[in-house]
Amino acid sequence: MTKTTQPPSPATDRPSGIMNQPYLLLTLSALFWGGNIIAGKYAIGELDPFELSALRWIVAFLVILPFAWPSLRAEWPEIRRGLGWLAFYGVVGFTSFNALLYGATNFTAAVNVAMIQAAIPVLVMVGNFLIFRVRASALHMVGVVLTIYGVIHVATHGAPARLIGLDVNLGDALMLAASLLYALHSLMLRYKPRIGWMTFILTTSFFAALSAVIYQSLFSTGLSGLVSATVSMSPRGWLVVAYVALLPSIVAQMTYAQGIELIGPNRGSLFINLIPVFGALLAVLMLGETLETFHLIAAIFIIAGIGLAEYAARRNLRQILKPQ
Repeated sequence: MTKTTQPPSPATDRPSGIMNQPYLLLTLSALFWGGNIIAGKYAIGELDPFELSALRWIVAFLVILPFAWPSLRAEWPEIRRGLGWLAFYGVVGFTSFNALLYGATNFTAAVNVAMIQAAIPVLVMVGNFLIFRVRASALHMVGVVLTIYGVIHVATHGAPARLIGLDVNLGDALMLAASLLYALHSLMLRYKPRIGWMTFILTTSFFAALSAVIYQSLFSTGLSGLVSATVSMSPRGWLVVAYVALLPSIVAQMTYAQGIELIGPNRGSLFINLIPVFGALLAVLMLGETLETFHLIAAIFIIAGIGLAEYAARRNLRQILKPQ
């Protein structure tokens, strides 16, 4: 009698436990990325922004290398074709964005850094229109304007007129520049090679580490200074490096990729908007920062703007997909 092999049922193919909980996975991703802002604050006095960025990506690359090596070999032809874009993501979206974010935490409150980061989804929407001519509805544009005003309200500490005289805190200006870079990174992800998330993190963290070392050599204390800072770090410094190298750089990428796979990018991308929320809450809880009146006013504009923009985008998508 010949034994027949039954195909596995869909239930056995699905991940189990936490890896089958998309909302939890996506929330954890936003929490870990929000915590990156707090780590920048804790690094003050231990590492400068360039040193922290360099150590983050060197450690992340070394940690993921043995796990991603088999997929790197299998996907090498596709990686080689998209090497330029992978370098772009590592340099612009990983190293440059985080160096500016860590720099911003030296000059402004973590709450400000978190709330200005809320501009990223809106900047992506604006970039989609300006670069790729993706049309936006009137309601969508109202949402964009509200969110941008909310970010300006934070950056000018409740006095938007200060923008006329370019009287903006250096830290807030650095975070605005970081948000622009990450929006550009996000826009260009449409050219990402078709490779797995682990191979993507390995290759981009390699370029991130390489560019971070170059930044360290050009704008900070050089390689000797990096070695010196590493040797003299306190346990707190090592905890900060371990956190930024493992949780925001690797684990959050894994949980986000799995969450997106389970419920799709349209629904999953909404959780990105939780990053500034978690960043602000953690700043209050862990750093003892105070939410000022201008933060609350800005939050109303930012949340309303993002909500309107997301609603408009999804309504437009439903109309496109509606059977004729």
